[in-house]
Amino acid sequence: MGHLRFKRALVALAGAAALGATAVACEPPADFYNPPASLPANNGDVIASVETNFGLNGNVTSKAIKYRSTTATGQATYMTGTLLVPKAAWTGGGPRPIVGFAPGTQGLGDACAPSKSMANNLYYESGNVQALLDKGWAAAVVDYEKLGTPGDHTYVVKDAEAHALLDLVRASQRLPGSGVASNAPVAFWGYSQGGQSAAAAAELESTYAPELNVVGVAAGGIPADLGVVAQHLNTDGNFWFTFLAMAAVGLDSAYPELDLESYLNQAGRDLLAQGRNACLADGLFLGSGKHIEDLTTTNPLATPAWQARINQQKLGNVGPKVPVLAYHGTLDEIIPYTQATALRDAWCAKGTKVKWVDFVFNDHILGEFTATTEVTTWLTARFTGQLPTPTCNP
Repeated sequence: MGHLRFKRALVALAGAAALGATAVACEPPADFYNPPASLPANNGDVIASVETNFGLNGNVTSKAIKYRSTTATGQATYMTGTLLVPKAAWTGGGPRPIVGFAPGTQGLGDACAPSKSMANNLYYESGNVQALLDKGWAAAVVDYEKLGTPGDHTYVVKDAEAHALLDLVRASQRLPGSGVASNAPVAFWGYSQGGQSAAAAAELESTYAPELNVVGVAAGGIPADLGVVAQHLNTDGNFWFTFLAMAAVGLDSAYPELDLESYLNQAGRDLLAQGRNACLADGLFLGSGKHIEDLTTTNPLATPAWQARINQQKLGNVGPKVPVLAYHGTLDEIIPYTQATALRDAWCAKGTKVKWVDFVFNDHILGEFTATTEVTTWLTARFTGQLPTPTCNP
């Protein structure tokens, strides 16, 4: 009955957001998301920034940042995100830590970008972000590539997500007056899509952004093997088929040679037209119960071109150099538990210090929120220089 709990959670979240409807939002202006006239020289360089707000929280300085980054195919581009810094002075030792926060699935529509939903008190992961701010840490919440900006969001394309996350932390450090030092200790955290993003950042940080002082990464509900996830979402998990449809759009956006629309029948084209503007709740009901065969003339996922790009998203071929906290609900009905434990085993075999946590009897939505204390406790230990106690490679 996981889907019923998910529906109830969405209703509760919408109700909580409505309580803040009278607040004056300071969403970034529409032209903030437009392409810049030119790109700066380096990944993580700031293009523009604007003041915004984090829901009703008046104790936080919030700035939306537009910055240079890199696509999955190595092309220079720009992305957006939000830096949140507590107004209270940092009283811990050394510079204030920063956590690059990777959001879970928001949807494909531009209105779904966290830099917009946070300002309007509609961001469903605000509680997890607030838990970081309560520790006195800065939080950099990424929008991801083409979420809020023109084009289809490159959903679940791991390198694009990792670049977005790593470069937002760089931009936060380079933004004048941000309060985030260039040598600040850095961590990353994400769940679901965000878990994939944080895990990908863990694999890439030592080569893509070696100057960052990364001390640890927390990742939960990780879609580590999209081939396994896709098979599940097209059969037993097809209540959640929207996630598979979004993944097809995301892959097609990152790799245009895949030409998704050439495989769609009229029902598929109609769903694509609706889904491109939908955020999570509406999108889930658009695709619920469908199968690939309902929407296509030929299954694109069965072709060599699509299979190659799907395989490129698989995590575990690189062992992170920093400690990782990884966790998963044993009853996850959206992202299969066994493909996450396979990632754990691959990382362990490569020497990564992995602490693995099972959330017994948790489905996917519960895993989002029940891990908060576990994560913040583990990150506190990393930021204070304590030695990790991993499950493997002690």
